[in-house]
Amino acid sequence: MKKLMVAVDGSAHAERALEKAISMCASHNDACIDLVYAVDGDQSKSDILHFGDSDTARYKRERMLEKNAEKARQEGIHVSIEILHGSPAETLISFANSREYDLVLVGSRGRNKLQTMLLGSVSHKLVKYIDAPVMVVK
Repeated sequence: MKKLMVAVDGSAHAERALEKAISMCASHNDACIDLVYAVDGDQSKSDILHFGDSDTARYKRERMLEKNAEKARQEGIHVSIEILHGSPAETLISFANSREYDLVLVGSRGRNKLQTMLLGSVSHKLVKYIDAPVMVVK
């Protein structure tokens, strides 16, 4: 694996996806990981209400991503960070398909069958619509 994308959102599921990506890249000197966080409108509003203003919310997101990136950098892996705005599934699909990834990793959310059937899931949509192979990490 040389070029991977990891969808991150601060959850434990995303942390496990990043850990898997790091372990897969450990033996490749030229490996790189793109950490991608898609913020939808509702999350953005919630973050602003929680943190007080948009600058602080953006800073908190960047800090979370930098903490994740540092884990990979400690293993000698080149990491880039992308914060995108829009519906997570559609935004991540568009981003991933505009680049050439060897693998895209995403954490599973653990919804029950009824929730997944009614609401769909970001991970399911990524598996279905991203051109590159997608690994869902439990």
